[in-house]
Amino acid sequence: MNLLLTTSSPFTIDNLQVNITGSKSETNRLLLLQALYPNIALANTSNSDDSEVMQKALAINHQAPTTNQIVDIHHAGTAMRFLTAYFAGSEGREIVLTGSQRMTERPIQVLVEALQQLGAHITYENQVGYPPIRIKGQKITANKVSIPANVSSQYISALLLIAPKLENGIELTLVGEITSVPYIKMTLALLNDLDIQTSFEGNMIKIYPQQAVATKTMTVESDWSSASYFFSLVALSDQASISLTSYKPTSLQGDSALVGIYAQMGVTTHFDENKMTLVKQPDFKLETLNLELNNTPDIAQTIVVTCLGLGIGCHLTGLHTLKIKETDRLEALRIELTKLGANIMVTNDSLTLVASNAINPNVKIATYNDHRMAMAFAPLALKVPIIIENAEVVSKSYPDFWTDMKSLGLQISEI
Repeated sequence: MNLLLTTSSPFTIDNLQVNITGSKSETNRLLLLQALYPNIALANTSNSDDSEVMQKALAINHQAPTTNQIVDIHHAGTAMRFLTAYFAGSEGREIVLTGSQRMTERPIQVLVEALQQLGAHITYENQVGYPPIRIKGQKITANKVSIPANVSSQYISALLLIAPKLENGIELTLVGEITSVPYIKMTLALLNDLDIQTSFEGNMIKIYPQQAVATKTMTVESDWSSASYFFSLVALSDQASISLTSYKPTSLQGDSALVGIYAQMGVTTHFDENKMTLVKQPDFKLETLNLELNNTPDIAQTIVVTCLGLGIGCHLTGLHTLKIKETDRLEALRIELTKLGANIMVTNDSLTLVASNAINPNVKIATYNDHRMAMAFAPLALKVPIIIENAEVVSKSYPDFWTDMKSLGLQISEI
């Protein structure tokens, strides 16, 4: 499905509200914890494809064990990492964990080797280091493990989430400079909410064993990554006020850094109970936005597109994990932004956009099976007509995205 996006000029949004479902990151962590501790109830969970895939895969443990049981998680990278750890400790169950063609190109070896240090039985079905993988679940008693600190935080969180159910917990040593700290802290905070004892000192994380937790309901905060597209929409509008639910000023999600980042691009944020309101400030001056996004790489695509629309330059660093996402996001950004007339340079971990007020109209944006490519470029329709190819990919994290965009005044038609 290809969509043509256009808007009227001037573009204004007057005090409209959008309800966004729970964070995919929090939801998938809590789904795994709920599988380990079934007396936990969850509220405001994500309705994303990734979370549905995660939930479906976890339900397999309610079925009688069979050999060669295939679990296909499609494009869901978080599910691949979390389920690798989960099934490694599922005694008596043997599964083959696989996914889409792109998933078979995304590395898993660092996590597999960490689990093997603990005694897990995991082998590769095809290429060493990549899915599909065969996991023979067994009781894990070893508890000391090390992992490179600069890898995707999902590898680290996968180990932390299963740790309290292991006989001796885990002592995890992070080797080198730690990246994506907010996502590690999110995982630890969710464990702490269940009164599971943890410590994070220097490069050592300890999770203490706990076989049972108290019955409680865990409410998922709405997704900050999804909110990023509305920050961009407000920044690129002529006049706008949008309220988003359910958000709070102190968040476990690293992408809440959006508040400070977009304040530099003319968007102020106000919180009232569980609602935040984004307001366009007409007078702001910024020539180049310099950001280190080591802790928040998922919002890089949104930020660079906003900068293009505002006619300002940016230099973004700390983006090394973007090369192993749903696509090589740095290369995808370079190709698509160049189509729009941008002067852009990328390295293995950075992106530089030169300020320009010229944007080519009616460009077809390829999405590379990457939900964030589709959503990040959508707000640019406030500046020029734009075509989003394979627009249905948004369902991976935000199935209601195009409906919500229409509700705010974007003119969207299928072509």
